[in-house]
Amino acid sequence: MPGDELSRKLGLFPATNIVVANMIGAGIFTTSGLLMAELHNPILMLILWVVGGVIALCGAIAYGELGANMPEAGGEYKFLKELFHPKVGFLSGWVSFIVGFSAPIAASAMGFSEYFFRAVPTDNMLFLGILKPDLAKSLMSVFVILLFTIIHYRGLKFGSRLQDLLTVLKVILVVGLITGGLLSQNGDTANFISENNLRGGFSGLRSVGLSLMWIMFAFSGWNASTYIGAEIKNPSKNLPGSLLLGTFIVLILYIGLNAVYIYSIPAEDIKGVISIGGLAMKNLFGPSADTLFSVLIAFALFSSLSAFIIIGPRVYYAMAKDGLFFKSMARIHPKFKVPSNAIVLQSIIAIIMVMSGTFEQILTYMGFALGIFPILSVLAVFRYRKKEPSAIKMKGYPVAHIVYIAAGMLILFLSFFERPLESSIAIVTVLFGIPAYYVFSKEKKKPQ
Repeated sequence: MPGDELSRKLGLFPATNIVVANMIGAGIFTTSGLLMAELHNPILMLILWVVGGVIALCGAIAYGELGANMPEAGGEYKFLKELFHPKVGFLSGWVSFIVGFSAPIAASAMGFSEYFFRAVPTDNMLFLGILKPDLAKSLMSVFVILLFTIIHYRGLKFGSRLQDLLTVLKVILVVGLITGGLLSQNGDTANFISENNLRGGFSGLRSVGLSLMWIMFAFSGWNASTYIGAEIKNPSKNLPGSLLLGTFIVLILYIGLNAVYIYSIPAEDIKGVISIGGLAMKNLFGPSADTLFSVLIAFALFSSLSAFIIIGPRVYYAMAKDGLFFKSMARIHPKFKVPSNAIVLQSIIAIIMVMSGTFEQILTYMGFALGIFPILSVLAVFRYRKKEPSAIKMKGYPVAHIVYIAAGMLILFLSFFERPLESSIAIVTVLFGIPAYYVFSKEKKKPQ
C-alpha cells in the first residue's frame, strides 16, 4: 500500500550524522576503564582501538557496496535474506530486535545515568530517602528512553533535525575534550608507559579478544545508514559515502579521546572506571570540570540513544513487511509516517534490559551477539558479485572483506572462552530465533 512506504528524505550529511551518532555513544565514554582492567597496558589499549577502527572500516567498505546496490530499509536483514536464505535474514533481524538496538539503547541510557549522577550525586537525588542509588539510576535511564521514544514517534523530519543537532554538539564536545586535554599541562606522558603487562599465553589472547569485542561495540554503528537505505537520497553515492566518512571521523576521535584518558589518568586509576570522561577532566582541570563535563557527556549520549531509536524500528518494519514478524510492526503511522508500533516495542525491550542487568553484562552480551551476522553480511559480498557481475563495486575487494571476516571470527572465538556465560546466552538468543522463524513463516502462509 502506498501509505505503508518510506520516503527518501536524507542526504549525505544527515546519513553520516546517523552513522557518527550511532558510533559515538556509551562505548567510548565507558569501556576504556574496563579495557585497562583486562589489558593493564595503555599503549596496547591504544593499538587495539586503532585495530578496531580498521576492522570497522573494512566492514564499512563491504556494507557500502551492498547498501549501494540494495538501498532498502532493514540493512543486513535484507542483505542476508536476499543473498543467503530468508531464515538467515530473519535471524539477523531477530538479533537486531533483541540485542542490536534495544540493548544499545539500554546501555546508552545507563551510561547517561552514570555520568549524570557523577555530576549530581545520588545522595542529592534520593527524594527524601525513598529511592536507593541504583534504583534512581535505573529510573533515570527509563525516563530518557521514554522521552526519545516519544520524540521519534512523532516523525522522522523533526527527529532527524534533532539528531543532526545532537550529533554536531556531541562532535564539538569530543573535539573540545581532546583539544583541551592534550593542551593541558596537568597530565603526564609517563602514564603511557606501564610496568604492568598483559597476561601471558592463551589467557592473554582471550583478554585481547574480549577487549576487541568491547571496542567493536564502541565502533558498532559503522553500518548504521544501511538500515535506513530506503530513506536516503541518491543511495548509490550517499550510502557508502556516509559509512566510510562517518567511520573514519569516529576512528580519529576515538584515538584522540583515549590518548586524553591515558594522559590524564594513571593506568591503575583507570581500571574499572565507567564514567572515565569525568575522571579525566577532574584530573586535568579540577572538580568543577568533572561536574561540567560529566553533565555534557551525559547529554551527549542522547545522540546515540536517539539514533538507535530511529534505526532499529526500520529493521522490524522490513521484517514485518515480508511476513516474518508481527504484522503490527509494519504499520506506518498515518500522520507521522514512522513505524510507530515498532518504535514502542523496541522501547519496552530496552526498558526491561535496563531493569534487569549490569552494564558490563549487557556490554559483553551485546558484543558477542552483534559480532555474528556482520561476518555473514561481509561474506555476502562475494556471493553478490557472482550473482550480479554488473552491479556497483567498491574498492578494497577482497582484502578488506577477508580482514573483517578473519578478525571477526577470531574475536568471537577468544571472547567465548573469556566470558562463556554471556557468550552462551548470546548464542541461545540466536537459536531461539529458529523456532520463531517457523512460527512466523507458518502464519505468513495462512490465507488472509
